[in-house]
Amino acid sequence: MKIGCYARVSTQDQQTLPLQRDAIAAYAQQRGWSIVVTITEVGSGGRARPQRDHLMRAARRREIDAIVVWRLDRWGRSVVDLVSTLHELQELGVGFISLHEALDLTTPTGRAMAGLLAIFAQFEREILRERVKAGIAQARRHGRRHGRPPSVAQRAPDVQRLAAVGLSQVAIARQLGISRTSVRRFLRPAQDKSL
Repeated sequence: MKIGCYARVSTQDQQTLPLQRDAIAAYAQQRGWSIVVTITEVGSGGRARPQRDHLMRAARRREIDAIVVWRLDRWGRSVVDLVSTLHELQELGVGFISLHEALDLTTPTGRAMAGLLAIFAQFEREILRERVKAGIAQARRHGRRHGRPPSVAQRAPDVQRLAAVGLSQVAIARQLGISRTSVRRFLRPAQDKSL
């Protein structure tokens, strides 16, 4: 079986990369599998992972039969991300093995565990959705606006005063720290009325 190995640490100073690579290599050797590609990545879970994307492309091209990781949290950014990538790998017929959790999606038991992960991912999405709704409702009860505050509306008197003394839209935007487009949109109705 041809496998791709994936190891990741969050910061450059973490020393677990060799540990992860060694554990995966020992696992592959024990089973007589050949390692086709080893990917190592340094970066936090929330950021883009170009090396992981490279490994996923190799899976899509059928260059590997399985992906082996040291721990699930090294692979997935969140439960939702984990489940979506595992689902894609399953659709491709590419196995996924996490050594620390003893999760092997090439076996029936492992596929059943993937189903449970999907349930937890859905639960995580619903909890997040409910938290957002509760936060919005709480803000409205206290009279606070929801969403991005209108920057020009808050500075309207300043924009009008500076426009009245002849400052350009660029100068007004720069002086007030708001976008030029916002200033232009705010001043346009007044200019249209004067025509």
